[in-house]
Parts: sequence; structure tokens; C-alpha cells
Amino acid sequence: MAPKDQSQIIQDLESSREDFKTAVDGLSEASATIRPAPDRWSVLECVEHVVTVEERFHGRLDNEARVDAPRPDKEKETRLAIAVVDRTTRVQAPEPAQPKGRFQTLIEAVEAFHAARDRSIRLAAERGEQVYSVAWEHPRFGLLNGGELLVLIAGHARRHAAQIRETRGALTQ
Repeated sequence: MAPKDQSQIIQDLESSREDFKTAVDGLSEASATIRPAPDRWSVLECVEHVVTVEERFHGRLDNEARVDAPRPDKEKETRLAIAVVDRTTRVQAPEPAQPKGRFQTLIEAVEAFHAARDRSIRLAAERGEQVYSVAWEHPRFGLLNGGELLVLIAGHARRHAAQIRETRGALTQ
């Protein structure tokens, strides 16, 4: 990726980290475990899901280059960034990405989020344009290159930051 693109993606990853952090800041450990409804995740479960997905994407980004990786497409990246945060359609996470009680406390989960995000930023910084040679078939968005995966990582945290804010609002009613 060109230096401007690289810094733009890193900035987006940092910005979405801040949005996510703001969504969980000040929440008590007890409140973090409350589900607003039987079919909705608690804040702790949301954080676990985001960490799990981000770590799974790291595995995709660590893969070797493929000749069939989609070419960089800024318009597609923009569409992905918008689509992933759109909460008008509820999406069921695949079984491997569903929360399983991996973290005992919100503090532990948020620390894992920051560690995962640090790794995402390192991957973007160190891989540069090589990130675009990675290809992976996403179950919802189709064939993506590594740059598009990084866009999804940033947007995914934003999507769940919005969900966390909704959950917090439901807990105060």
C-alpha cells in the first residue's frame, strides 16, 4: 500500500480503537456481564467477540501471498467501511466467533482488545503494500485482500462500539 494509504489505514485502526475504548470506559464489571435481553450479548461478550474476530483476521493476514488476491480498490474499501458498521441488519456471528466466556473481567477483555489492535497496526505498518497480496473469502463480503481485511477490522470495532452503547443504554432504562 502506498504510504498515504498505509497511514490512512493505521489512523482508521487507531480511531476505531478510541471509539471502542470510549464505549466501554466507566462501565462496572457487574454491568459488563448483564445481557440486555436473552438473545443479546453483554458488553463483556461483545468485547470477547471483537477480540476473537480480530485475532482470526490476523491469521488471514499472516498467510502467504496469493496471485488471486483482489487488486486494491479504494471504492470497495469505502463500501466495506460503511457496510460493516451498518447495524440496521442484524448479523449472526459464525460459531467460532461467538463468545465462549474466554475473559473473566472487562479489564482483561479490554487489555486483550488493545493487544489485538496493536498487532493489527503493526501488521499494517510492517507489511505495507504486501498486505494487498493476501486473499481470503469472507462469508459475508466475498473475496477480500489484506487491505480490505484491515478496513473490516476497524469497522468491526466501530460496529460493536455502537452495540455496546446500545447495551449500556438498555441497562440504564
